[in-house]
Amino acid sequence: MKLTILGAAQQVTGSMHLLQLENYNILIDCGLDYEKETFQEENQYFPFDPAAIDVVILTHAHIDHSGNLPTLVRMGFNGQILATPPTADLTELLLQDSVNIFISKQNKHSKGKRHRSGPQPLYLQKHVNDTMERFITITFHKEFKINSQVSLTFIPVGHLLGAAAVVLTVNEGGSEKKIAFTGDIGRKNYPVLVDPQPIPQVDYLVSESTYGGRFHSTGTTLEDKLVETINETCVKFPGRLIIPAFSIGRTQALVYALNKIFTEGLLPPVKIFVDSPLATFATDVYRKHHHLLNEDSQHFYQTKGDEFEFEELTYVHDKKESLSVSNYHEPCIIISSAGMLEGGRIQDHLYYNIQNYYCTILFIGYCAKGTLGDRLLRGDPIVRLRNRELMVYATIKQTDLLSGHGDHNDLVETVKQQDPAKLKQVFLVHGELSRMLPLKLALEEHGYEVNLPEKGEIYQL
Repeated sequence: MKLTILGAAQQVTGSMHLLQLENYNILIDCGLDYEKETFQEENQYFPFDPAAIDVVILTHAHIDHSGNLPTLVRMGFNGQILATPPTADLTELLLQDSVNIFISKQNKHSKGKRHRSGPQPLYLQKHVNDTMERFITITFHKEFKINSQVSLTFIPVGHLLGAAAVVLTVNEGGSEKKIAFTGDIGRKNYPVLVDPQPIPQVDYLVSESTYGGRFHSTGTTLEDKLVETINETCVKFPGRLIIPAFSIGRTQALVYALNKIFTEGLLPPVKIFVDSPLATFATDVYRKHHHLLNEDSQHFYQTKGDEFEFEELTYVHDKKESLSVSNYHEPCIIISSAGMLEGGRIQDHLYYNIQNYYCTILFIGYCAKGTLGDRLLRGDPIVRLRNRELMVYATIKQTDLLSGHGDHNDLVETVKQQDPAKLKQVFLVHGELSRMLPLKLALEEHGYEVNLPEKGEIYQL
């Protein structure tokens, strides 16, 4: 059995790992690599023949894990894609959104020109449709025989609805070996989502390391932080709170937290707008798979109703409605995407409010270096929107209480579920090297053998 780390090697994006058995090739995740300078051109090439892949296993729907599946299909892959039911539904939404983004970028580059001159889309709607036809869904904790040699079990890990650790049992040469891929590990007590569940004993573990060496804030709850921010922005003063949020996962958690705050009467009523069509569709997926949400969410639904619908909340549908939000002059909360401010309707709201002294922009997620969100967080006094240089008069705040990733302690605890005498090797992926090193040191202190693979590195298991 041979393992090759093909993506998210000493970086966060582009998750893709190849497990090769005799005459059988398994690809775990097929994500877009956002850290390439020539993004669309570079992501269309694979270091293997796509037609030689027999099956793909998808840990969860986020685009850095799923986003290059249509390219794989377009270039010759014709096998099955195995995932949990919510992952399949959310992946379809995200892939369709990617097509829209590709085409939008191409049109933007071609504006005013006779022929399209922007980067060619990696894939089109047809390729997304072809990809979704290959999905086979498997429920959590149900062993699925891929072939006579390999069986698969999905273990819930929080992070996102449907997100799973992949546990593979491989019979090769008369011996049995087990290898697990954590995907992205969530955190305990996260709104809506279940806690990560223990991964059974394996021989090899491929673990994410996004928050290695980093620790989430303690001493306050998400509800307390939101109450404090809303009170300062919308109650004491007639201002507006703008929250950039990823449409899938983060928005649903935030809406549920706000629902509880206003249902319990912790604040006077404040109008809330969710301005993201993708978030609206994703919320319907959360409703469809409601039985997979956590106990707190289930109890709320049984006693108080829909977690994602309440009196103060309005889902904004079309562009006309979105523009009308800018003309709403009462205190309000606007939740919109994209979370890093790179495109999407959030830019309209920023344009009209970045110079508003009574506006607060609350970041609830990570912003990659160089993004507009990152520039605001680092304190840039002037930003460029719609080809205009605008002074930043709005208040900029950030909290990590809605981060969907487990922190250093959570990652260590995940690995410590494994007996170090039986776990032969740990491979750290999906993290910057600066995050991997403290996690590696901590795990080695507990007796684990830890590897930090470089891209393309091959391991004989």
